[in-house]
Amino acid sequence: MTTSVVTPPASGHQPGAGGRGTPAAHVARRKKLFWPFVAPTLVLYGLFLVVPTLATVVLSFSNWRGAGDTPQFTGFTQYAQMFSDDGFQNAFVNTLIYITLGGVGTFVLAFLFTMVLRDMRGNKMVRAILFFPNIVAPVALGMFFGVVYRYQPNRQGLANYLLESVGLSAVKFLEADSVTWVVLGSIIWASAGFYITILMAAVDRIPPYLYEDASIAGASPWQKFRNITLPLTWDVVGIAGVLWTINAIKIFELVFVMAGSGTYAPPIHTWTLGIFVFDRSFGGTPAYGAACACAVVMIVLVSVFVVALRRLLRRDAIQF
Repeated sequence: MTTSVVTPPASGHQPGAGGRGTPAAHVARRKKLFWPFVAPTLVLYGLFLVVPTLATVVLSFSNWRGAGDTPQFTGFTQYAQMFSDDGFQNAFVNTLIYITLGGVGTFVLAFLFTMVLRDMRGNKMVRAILFFPNIVAPVALGMFFGVVYRYQPNRQGLANYLLESVGLSAVKFLEADSVTWVVLGSIIWASAGFYITILMAAVDRIPPYLYEDASIAGASPWQKFRNITLPLTWDVVGIAGVLWTINAIKIFELVFVMAGSGTYAPPIHTWTLGIFVFDRSFGGTPAYGAACACAVVMIVLVSVFVVALRRLLRRDAIQF
């Protein structure tokens, strides 16, 4: 009787054991690819954002008139002079008006349209029409509103033409006392479509059965908005508020064209912080130290508003 001896196979390399197909090897390869992809972005970010921002902060403590002149360190002199300047005070107040009142007006209009458009047929076409002003350049919008609100004896704008056609007197919309409020209304009209589009995109994510159940329960449109739409789009509302703050603090072209049509710069009482920076940089003798100081104030202001908004609008996420 022959006894067969079974020889065990030689211990060799097991497929996938410590090889290229293991999760650990995959993670290692991803780590090797991380810096080659991220490094160019970080270089560009540092070169075009971090470095100019730091240079702006440094120059805000100096007196500098540009090329051919050596910056002279003056400490907080630029800030002290700027805060006592009438132009900066007007610009600061007007910028706060555009951020706060403009934001309230824009979002009230956006919420109203959100309530109406949700159940409207052809709402996508209406959204596209409302979004259209955001495609047009602000300078072109400013020229358009300048024609609409024009006050001339023989060449009245559209607004005054309509007023006179119903027996009312023409109004000097773009005069000193009213131009800021006219610009504010124009900004709300031009900006609302963008935020309507954002909010409607968030509303589209909400399951329709929630509104159907609310309708069966007899809820009014306001109750549906308050109890369904707003809570389930709250995170998007917060992001939209941050976007508005950043855009509002940079308002420049619309004010410049509407309030200062035909002049080098608009009247001082209509300035925004962006126009103050422009005037100190390119108006007469350059004062880049003052311009940089105002730019630093803009950075601080937008940071304060953004942090405050994020804390104010912080809510627990609702799963649906």
